[in-house]
Amino acid sequence: MSKGFASSARMAFLGGLLLLCYAALGARLVWLHVVDREALLKPLAKVRPMLIPEAARRGDILDARGARLATSRSEILLGVDPHSLLPRDERKWVELAALIELPEAELRDRFQPRFRRAGARGEEGDDAGEAPVPFAVPAARGGEDEQWPITWVKLREDVSESVYERVRRLDIRGVYGIRHYRRVYPSNELAAHVIGYVNREHQAAAGIEAYADFYLRGQQGWRVGERDGRNRELPQFASREVPRRDGYSVVLSIDSTVQDIVEQELVQLAARFEPRKASIVVSDLDGFVLALANYPSFNLNEFNRVPKAEEARMKNAAVADIYDPGSVFKIVPAAGALEERLVTPQTVLDCTVSRLAHRGRLLSLPAEDHKMGNLRIGEILSHSSNRGAAQLGMMLGEERLERYARAFGFGAKLGFPVGGEVAGILHPHQRWYPIDITRIPMGHSVSSTVLQMHQAMAVIAAGGVLLRPQVIREIRDAANETVYRYGRTEIGRAVSPRTAAQIAAMLVGVTRKGGTALEASIEGFDVAGKTGTSQKFVDGQWSKKHHIASFSGFFPAAQPKVVITVIVDDADHKAPGGVAYGRTVAAPSFKRIGERLIPILDIRAGAAAVPALLVARQGGGAR
Repeated sequence: MSKGFASSARMAFLGGLLLLCYAALGARLVWLHVVDREALLKPLAKVRPMLIPEAARRGDILDARGARLATSRSEILLGVDPHSLLPRDERKWVELAALIELPEAELRDRFQPRFRRAGARGEEGDDAGEAPVPFAVPAARGGEDEQWPITWVKLREDVSESVYERVRRLDIRGVYGIRHYRRVYPSNELAAHVIGYVNREHQAAAGIEAYADFYLRGQQGWRVGERDGRNRELPQFASREVPRRDGYSVVLSIDSTVQDIVEQELVQLAARFEPRKASIVVSDLDGFVLALANYPSFNLNEFNRVPKAEEARMKNAAVADIYDPGSVFKIVPAAGALEERLVTPQTVLDCTVSRLAHRGRLLSLPAEDHKMGNLRIGEILSHSSNRGAAQLGMMLGEERLERYARAFGFGAKLGFPVGGEVAGILHPHQRWYPIDITRIPMGHSVSSTVLQMHQAMAVIAAGGVLLRPQVIREIRDAANETVYRYGRTEIGRAVSPRTAAQIAAMLVGVTRKGGTALEASIEGFDVAGKTGTSQKFVDGQWSKKHHIASFSGFFPAAQPKVVITVIVDDADHKAPGGVAYGRTVAAPSFKRIGERLIPILDIRAGAAAVPALLVARQGGGAR
């Protein structure tokens, strides 16, 4: 054979060696895929695709001037996989403990590898358990005695971005962070009952936070991918991605400056009179609330520290609690009688009479707080005559009095978006007792919320129209572009503009010399308003020692710019003479708030004083 070719023996050897390699490879494949298949697949069964969430930022709640009332602060949830730690990193643990302000002994305890029996789950709130992101451990398979490594132990949940960056530079294998957002309220108690809060489970629990949650919460994004041993994401293995969508921001009509003035006034009221509770509402002439506050209140950043016995302070009393409005309600029968042309501003009623016939019955009229005589309609309001109001109600009759009361907003929810608004109590006239036609006109046998009484007074200021009270001005997207703007919303017309103007003029007499609330007058302005002092029902009877004092009004009377209502509950024990009258407890607060609002809201006296013939003459009571 030629020397240029291999011998037959060599070819046979090479062929046999090649066949042997193929046989070994085949045997190995058979071993891997058939013989040892279950043992080899078992570790792989513990691995699942990594879902990497990307938290959406909750939108801000802003006041009318753009100040943040609620915002979201970026924080890091820091944890460790104890099974991934390397001994060579132990020298860095002391520095890590100092960075996250965790005692070194506690850090080392959390770094200890731990296991859970197959099928067991950690309790809610445990620091150890499955990772918030499912890194590698799915629900267990196999026997009940099988042990599974715990790959997530929480170290701290409120690590700042700057601290986390320093933690990352330590480069400790197995220590990783997940970005989330914590809700914070920069002004603490300011407008607490309007804003509401997000609880520790990141659920909107009250106020605007809950009402506008659909807009505020945004949409969490996520990716399916992998990370290396140092918890670094490997983009090349990402298989799917859904980008996050940050929440929209909500702009309120609340003006932080006005709100602060109101809350300062409540603090002064509380210090002076020690009432059981108090509420103040301020709104503009389009029905937008500039301030709404209650005493007592709470710190939004510490909502979970309010003792259980004091949780009532978290309720928005201005819309969720009811009271008898008392004499402020007298605007309803007066307006109704004028609207129906049953009386004119010059009509005179005998307010000394104690009994009158009505529908075949002789009814007793309510007692007066002070001696009254013959009064014009404006004087009935400025002197707060109970018998005069009762006669106006009797002129209207049950059906029309109920109709006007409902037209002014009593007996039904007004649609205020937050606070658990209730409808108050105004029974259908068919269910009234015969005596009710003399008591309801003076604000008894009817119950309302503070906001309902405020909106009823706003009917007069707004020219006879009942407006829906609103607190949201705009919705803005993540790029701060306005996507929706709220406007003035009318529920319905209660009385004509003419009647509203007549009542407004008459209410000026309340704050002038001889009226029941000279204490509410503001120098240089015509103030229209009405006092109220209603007895509370205590221990099964009407109490002479427990009252609700109120004042609701607006100014300037001829061209109103702002409506203010002050309600103070049970301040008698500190009130002058032991009785909390509207004029002595609530009216001064109206005056102080109004005076401070003049420069802030650029309120000007405007038109000349209202016609003198419509204003009540001097002389009156103390309500």
